[in-house]
Amino acid sequence: MQAPYPDGLCAEESLAGRQIALVDLLDRLLNGGAVLTGDVVLSIADVDLVHINLRAVIRSITPDDPAPW
Repeated sequence: MQAPYPDGLCAEESLAGRQIALVDLLDRLLNGGAVLTGDVVLSIADVDLVHINLRAVIRSITPDDPAPW
């Protein structure tokens, strides 16, 4: 019989069964970095008036890996 979770993990060890604190999630995000992108379009009567592209890079800065500027 095959285990219900990959590599023999139980429900507590699978991602669906885990509870992660917000602090831990932010720590993982800042360690690895993330790129956020989005588009905002303001229009009236199907006429695009304003189109904004949003891009942000989020990563931590440490003494060993300083900011590029």
